[in-house]
Amino acid sequence: MERTMEMYLEEKKQFIDNALKKYMQALQVPPALKQSMTYSVEAGGKRLRPILLLASYEAFQKDITVALSSAAALEMIHTYSLIHDDLPAMDDDDYRRGKLTNHKAFSEATAVLAGDALLTYSFEIISKDDKLTAVQKAELIALLAESSGPKGMVAGQILDMEAEDKAITLQELERVHTLKTGELLRYAVYAGAYLGGATEEQLHALQLFASYLGLIFQVQDDILDVTGDELKLGKPVGSDALNLKSTYPKLLGIDGAIEKKEQYLLKAKESLQAAGIENSNLMDLAIYFGQRDY
Repeated sequence: MERTMEMYLEEKKQFIDNALKKYMQALQVPPALKQSMTYSVEAGGKRLRPILLLASYEAFQKDITVALSSAAALEMIHTYSLIHDDLPAMDDDDYRRGKLTNHKAFSEATAVLAGDALLTYSFEIISKDDKLTAVQKAELIALLAESSGPKGMVAGQILDMEAEDKAITLQELERVHTLKTGELLRYAVYAGAYLGGATEEQLHALQLFASYLGLIFQVQDDILDVTGDELKLGKPVGSDALNLKSTYPKLLGIDGAIEKKEQYLLKAKESLQAAGIENSNLMDLAIYFGQRDY
């Protein structure tokens, strides 16, 4: 499974990278802004969120070009969030994916604007996709705005900040990460399945799958911040402890965090079985999310 999944991930990553490059080249904007935006979009990364969207679509249909603008938009949203997360007012990080963070490579003001631009450009590319109907565009844009905005990722980010240097419960930690990480993963799974023609019952089951997938992803992220290889991660380990963040290892210990991750994985599998697509690439991706080392 591992080698096959690695091949699948690389194939889809190249597909998404090419699409992102095309979208960035099409921009007619001030050179300094375009350079800053492109710097972070093309800085690397695994492209797991857009790959997840394509895998969800492929569980129902084959022509993934229909889902491409949604996948690219999702990666732009994710990239904008990383640019802003790294700012001095947030996590104050110097490196991202083994390169200087955007505000270090350019300036703090430019980084803020590059993030703003990627956020809004994501909605533009969906709205102008001639492969999508007007109804599909409205549904996708509304969901992406909800998942990334004050009810989703941004809500999770501020709850995460408020939890620093505080003792919080496991339930509170799950809520933080369901919003901060899980909402964009929920968009990925839902958008792909929606475009693929999934039924309402399947969409409901897949939203549960996405919720557990987000928690699996975050538990592994927390574990890697304690035990990971800095060269593979492209950033220093131990930043969560340094920033006094609440994490699964902090609450449960490393062994407890691993056990909790396995519980989430079982729930994710049950959700895929309820949707009738347990043999799709989505299950292999869930396993990969929980075993990745960078």
